[in-house]
Parts: sequence; structure tokens; C-alpha cells
Amino acid sequence: MDRTPCRTPSKGRDGVTNIPTWKYVAIRRGILDVLARGDCPWSQLKDMVRAALTDDELDRMGSLGWHVTSVKLELEVQGVIKRLDGKGPQILSKT
Repeated sequence: MDRTPCRTPSKGRDGVTNIPTWKYVAIRRGILDVLARGDCPWSQLKDMVRAALTDDELDRMGSLGWHVTSVKLELEVQGVIKRLDGKGPQILSKT
């Protein structure tokens, strides 16, 4: 099974999580679909990505929250998405 590495942008945290590529592709597509409509609070991202996935993908996904977090962090490392500056809840945006 092909796997895709997911890194974290946090300083001092060098770990890499390898997830099945099909999960990475599905979650990435969901995150980018959500952010194509505008900025999104982190607290709502998982539920919005859930709505973008097929029933089959959801049945096979496992922990959706964990996978959304892993892919979100990798997309931040790649510079595809970013956290908006400011105090308060984390808001995500496409770059």
C-alpha cells in the first residue's frame, strides 16, 4: 500500500507520519474544497471535510479528526494553506 508522509510546521517537532495515500488524497481534496469557498475555522474543518467525502471513504477512513489534522499540517508545511494571524480560534485559508 502506498503511503504519503505528513510533516508538521511546528518548530522542534521533526516527526513524520505516513498515512495511506488514498486517505491523504481524499482528505487533501476535502480540505481544499472547503477552503475554496473561503476561510474556515479549525474547529469546523473536520465536519466540513466529512461532508466532502463519500460514504465509502468515511467507512474506510478510521479516525477522521486525526487524518484531517495530519493532512492539514502537511499542507501548511507545503505552503498550500496557512493559519491567519491573530488572537482567538485558529482560522485557515488557502495561500
